[in-house]
Amino acid sequence: MRIARAPARGVPPALVWGPLGAVYLIWGTTYLAIRIVNQTLPPLLAAAVRFLVAGAVLSAWAVRRGDRAGDRPGPRQWLAALGVGALLLFGGNGGVVWAERTVPSGIVALIIALVPLWMALIDRVVYRRHLAARAWAGIVLGFGGAGLLVGPDAGGRLDLPGVLVALGASLSWAGGSIFSRQAPLPRRPLVGNGMQMLAGGALLGTAGLLAGELDLVRPERFSAASLWALAYLIVFGSFVAFTSYLWLLRAAPTSLVATYAYVTPVVAVFLGWLVLDEPVGVRTVAAAAVIVVAVALIVSARAEPPPPDVTSGEELEPAVRRG
Repeated sequence: MRIARAPARGVPPALVWGPLGAVYLIWGTTYLAIRIVNQTLPPLLAAAVRFLVAGAVLSAWAVRRGDRAGDRPGPRQWLAALGVGALLLFGGNGGVVWAERTVPSGIVALIIALVPLWMALIDRVVYRRHLAARAWAGIVLGFGGAGLLVGPDAGGRLDLPGVLVALGASLSWAGGSIFSRQAPLPRRPLVGNGMQMLAGGALLGTAGLLAGELDLVRPERFSAASLWALAYLIVFGSFVAFTSYLWLLRAAPTSLVATYAYVTPVVAVFLGWLVLDEPVGVRTVAAAAVIVVAVALIVSARAEPPPPDVTSGEELEPAVRRG
């Protein structure tokens, strides 16, 4: 089981809010960027390009740093990276990309916000870990909010297959986060994440080819907005926010860093309404409030002192790969 490092000492609180604000804003904008990419680019192939480029650059930069001799990636590490990449990037991010073809970006962001709920349930059912009463309240409240968001009355305005894909993406991300705790990845986080991006990008590219997206590759139809959005996802979503989050894990309390989980969906809903004119009715606002409160309950419950065999903050470490 990998152990998250303790926060660094002596970091002024004022220095924490800059990177934390970057994570809040950038990860909240990735849903909007994905929606814009999907307007003229093949969704799965575009996602493949994003992670293959990001993974190649990150790996080339990170693999030559740190313990190169004692932490050399081998077949076992690559197999683990493939498994984590399949769940987090192919199933998780790929599901988001696919769902946003037909479902508003803000709604998808709210559905993905259910990840901490799935993780808590997997912890309880699979690993039989104790859940605090606050966590159970968050689970019940969160799925109640999801029901309010996509219930029968919403069937006329939400694409049901797209909603189901988004739900599957949130479950896949939760499963990948749980699996990555004990996966034999390289000890150097940047190297491991670069490998996962390469593996996930390869799977997304294969899926895009099998789905016939190669026929949709018509550069003359690619809009400048879609290309800029893809570049934004590579540079800011996969580099800036990721690096900021990785630093925050070592410099700030995990409970504070984890607040991104219920801030980013609010940012995504607002930007979807502001930029893409996505509808935001009373029902959406109410469901968003319920889901955000539910996630806050679960995150705060996880911030409490854990049992002796669990290291505080470990459950949240895989989230660095979400952007």
